[in-house]
Amino acid sequence: MSSVEHTTRRGLLKGAAGALSLAAAGRVALPGGAFAQGAGPEVKGAKLGFIALTDAAPLFVAKEKGIFARHGMPDVEVLKQASWGTTRDNLVLGSEGNGIDGAHILTPMPYLISAGRVTQNNVPVPMYILARLNLAGQCISVAKEHMGDKVALDAKPFKAALERKKASGKSVKAAMTFPGGTHDLWIRYWLAAGGIDPDKDIETIVVPPPQMVANMKVGTMDCFCVCEPWNEQLITQGIGYTALTTGELWKDHPEKALGMRASWVDKYPNAAKALLAAVMEAQAWCDKPENRDELAGIVAKRQWINVPATDVVKRMKGEFDYGDGRKVANSPHIMKYWADNASYPYKSHDLWFLTEDIRWGKFDPQTDTKALIEKVNREDIWREVAKGMGVTAPASTSRGKETFFDGKVFDPADPAAYLNSLGIKKVA
Repeated sequence: MSSVEHTTRRGLLKGAAGALSLAAAGRVALPGGAFAQGAGPEVKGAKLGFIALTDAAPLFVAKEKGIFARHGMPDVEVLKQASWGTTRDNLVLGSEGNGIDGAHILTPMPYLISAGRVTQNNVPVPMYILARLNLAGQCISVAKEHMGDKVALDAKPFKAALERKKASGKSVKAAMTFPGGTHDLWIRYWLAAGGIDPDKDIETIVVPPPQMVANMKVGTMDCFCVCEPWNEQLITQGIGYTALTTGELWKDHPEKALGMRASWVDKYPNAAKALLAAVMEAQAWCDKPENRDELAGIVAKRQWINVPATDVVKRMKGEFDYGDGRKVANSPHIMKYWADNASYPYKSHDLWFLTEDIRWGKFDPQTDTKALIEKVNREDIWREVAKGMGVTAPASTSRGKETFFDGKVFDPADPAAYLNSLGIKKVA
């Protein structure tokens, strides 16, 4: 077990008086707010985007609690984005073009942007992933009209319901937040495992996270995948229910990332390290059980998510009311910000996302995934910052074989075998 995991509940450094908080560790390892191994940040701020979701919490906490400032970055701005498409566009612009330097972002997006797969005129904009922001914590929700079908982890009952609806002349739609992003991949995996072809049997549409509930209320879609608080809000408003939390598909799966424009990190390497150190400190704070009530109050604020704290606090604590009679206390699928190496950007995780995006046509089968990961994933920076903070990084950049709820196994040492099992031939 790495010290990253071992010290989750106890802070990051042990002192004579016992376990110190990460904030205290930051003061020791980063005197004067500067990264210990450099001359201090080259700039005092950066513009970071976020979508109104609970997995952006580390950025909110780092700003609210002065952690960015303590690490020598007092002028960091955390700016709300209307959609993931807006986030992409503002990253392409960069702060020099009135855009942003980095963001709380869907893990595949830095790859899609770097490869020019989702940018205007397919122009590549190099991006780096500096850290993972969280594990798990997303949900797939279903409209209330399907309550009687008992749609849950097994999507087969949903397949029958959709076929009946289509036979009556009505359209069937699944909503996600960005093509090729995490929510797109979770809902596709779930549908496909239940025998539903997400490209043929149902229309897949893009809806920004904050607009999911309103769209389901007017009957725009039959199901959607998104992070909190929107699944809980759906239940609160009596519009639908949670079919499953995505941790049931793949326990402790990676989710959002801290993505930065490569040009910004290359120009301001010490500032990038200070920024990352602040986010890591905030992640550890977010994951302490004793902080969850305060965390819910922070994320619920108007400038962040703008919802009642009651709509986020229970699921933050692992209390899940699915809205269809199922209730789970102490869920093993709670969102993690720091525990179980949540912050570490495993290259094997990035490889799975790229492999799934090949599966669904977002990347070509010939894509040199290894080369792309080497360009985008900067786990080396994470390791350097961790060392300066007294944190031992995981021994490997791979978490090894991953097993999914339907028995499929992804071996990062042989991703072609995974694709072949899906009937897809990977050339490179």
